[in-house]
Amino acid sequence: MSAPASADAQRDAAASGRPELSPELSPELSPELSIVVPCYNERANVAPLIARLHAALAGIAWEVIYVDDNSPDGTAAEVRRIASADPRVRCIRRIGRRGLASAVVEGALSSSARFVAVMDGDLQHDETRLVAMLDALRGGQYDLAVGSRHVAGGDNAGLSSRWRHILSDGGIRIAQAFMPVKLSDPMSGFFMLPRALFEELAPRLTAQGFKILLDLVLSAPAPLRVAEIPFRFQERVAGESKLDALVLTQFAALLLDKVLGGLLPLRFLSFAAVGGLGILVHLAVLTALHHSGLRFGASQGLATLVAMIFNFQLNNQITYRGQRLKGPRLWRGLLLFIAVCGLGAIANIGIARVLYDQSDASWTAAGLLGAVIGVVWNYAVSATLVWRER
Repeated sequence: MSAPASADAQRDAAASGRPELSPELSPELSPELSIVVPCYNERANVAPLIARLHAALAGIAWEVIYVDDNSPDGTAAEVRRIASADPRVRCIRRIGRRGLASAVVEGALSSSARFVAVMDGDLQHDETRLVAMLDALRGGQYDLAVGSRHVAGGDNAGLSSRWRHILSDGGIRIAQAFMPVKLSDPMSGFFMLPRALFEELAPRLTAQGFKILLDLVLSAPAPLRVAEIPFRFQERVAGESKLDALVLTQFAALLLDKVLGGLLPLRFLSFAAVGGLGILVHLAVLTALHHSGLRFGASQGLATLVAMIFNFQLNNQITYRGQRLKGPRLWRGLLLFIAVCGLGAIANIGIARVLYDQSDASWTAAGLLGAVIGVVWNYAVSATLVWRER
């Protein structure tokens, strides 16, 4: 800790109209702790959270890094308003990128602190537990401190509805079956670890979806030593919850990615799964139209169009949730997607026919390979043209 500022420095600060900074405020000091707050539409909660951090972390050299996904409510502007008078507050505003996990990665990698904590910006995580988490890591006996709602002294009463309880509890039970370490709350978004460890694990992360803690634990080459710190999950005061069924779907995809060892990209797995559902939709519509008396050619065309629209909407909501198309871009994207899938279908049929006619491949093998190539084509071109980063 630096020595107190001299009397001359105090007089100079007073004369300039700038408040003198205590040692834990001084911008010359590298903070011991960086708190990364990924956020979207949390303007009303910014000032209250920063005030709470001031109270909870007195005497600790800390900073808070808000990573805002270009919130339309002006969250970034509110953070910067406070940052103009408080050097411990920083803001990263991301344009064209969305997603909690990737926001955490960007925020943590921008830190030079010894430890990095992650917490939500909605006031539901108990900031007073940060000191206990920091104490658990300082001695080097643990690699990771997790704020847990499911150990003695913690609770999840702040979950706003029975549906959220079901989603959370179901996710916990599924995750625990894959965990290499005992962790009572693998769905927690409130945790802390040494920055050096985060940087070591960062290249292994999928950095997609909302469950970054699970990603970290499953990406570690060896089981992490975990300290669970109880906390009470508070009720949301302002804003809206981001937890929904789609979040749980992304969570399931993350588990599948880790089980496969990253062999296939997470988005490709999601895209292929949506395509499988699209086949079922196609067959259902085709059957219904055929029984209605419509000719097969017309039934097939309409069923194909319905399946394409279904696939597009589901991919827009799940596979490319972070680059979700809206407004005029939604309709442009739909037309592009139909065109891309149409070309993919032509490639599928053409390649399968060539394999069947000019090789010893069975019709099943030829058809399967053609379908795989069609899926790869649709995925690659859709990512480039339809949901390209902007």
